[in-house]
Amino acid sequence: MKQFISVNDVDDIDALVKQARLYKASPYTDNSLGTNKRIGCLFLNPSMRTRLSTQIAAQNLGMEAIIFNIGSEGWALEFEEEAIMSGSTVEHVKDAAPIFGKYFDILAIRTFPSLKNKEDDYSELYIRQFIKYAGIPVVSLESSTLHPLQSLTDIITIEENMPVGRKPKIVLSWAPHVKPLPQCVANSFSQWVNAWGKADFVITHPEDYELSGEFTAGATITHNQDEALKDADFVYVKNWSTYTDYGKIYESDPKWMLTNKKLEQTNNARVMHCLPVRRNVELSDEVLDGPNSLVTQEASNRVWAAQSVLSRILKTNG
Repeated sequence: MKQFISVNDVDDIDALVKQARLYKASPYTDNSLGTNKRIGCLFLNPSMRTRLSTQIAAQNLGMEAIIFNIGSEGWALEFEEEAIMSGSTVEHVKDAAPIFGKYFDILAIRTFPSLKNKEDDYSELYIRQFIKYAGIPVVSLESSTLHPLQSLTDIITIEENMPVGRKPKIVLSWAPHVKPLPQCVANSFSQWVNAWGKADFVITHPEDYELSGEFTAGATITHNQDEALKDADFVYVKNWSTYTDYGKIYESDPKWMLTNKKLEQTNNARVMHCLPVRRNVELSDEVLDGPNSLVTQEASNRVWAAQSVLSRILKTNG
């Protein structure tokens, strides 16, 4: 694996999941793999689980992890080619990224969409420019359109809770929220579940909340949440803003919040969410604190997902 930006960089999802679960059972198996290696974790927006889990994963492999918050600790970066830098940006990525390439062996980057211009966000300019100019493997810690480490974590968690002897039904359900959120997690989860190919996959959301077909192709899509939840084994709850009329909230109908009453329609479904979660807006307390919730297990698996990815990159690139 030369980089980790999406599921398209993974040639064998099952092998990556298997390695993650082996690390979960024995975290320090490869604790010298990253000896004398450094990973630079660059954050253009805040992070908690992604930041901590990636740092722990790197340390489990013997790597030194260096964290840098670009917005608050460094110069504002320019990413546009041929930019006339007479505004607020101080340094061009063309000048910064090659230096990062000399300082580190792996570069991990977290960016965030503006939710103002779909073409700009979906061009993935920021992460593409780092890939272009750094000259070392790049790992996405979330980008404008995708969150692959979260999605790998989700597949690991589903594998740990799979029904015996049959294909599970997985439902991605839109949830209300108080502000517009990006499509990253929903896009990425859809992309990974479709590529994994071991489930009947249904996406449910209100009208006008369609995701890009680039990521959802292969899933069944319905605006009827009750219909989607019927006989589900897993329900992944996540808000996202509109894609077509980009970055908008058309409604926040509380009827879309998942409750125990709605879970009665499922096959005693396990409930997932990437966190952070707005309690009693996206998910009710009774679900989050109940026996069907996998959110803590899911979040703890972030370490093993990151460790599996980093080890694969280290083994590939020497």
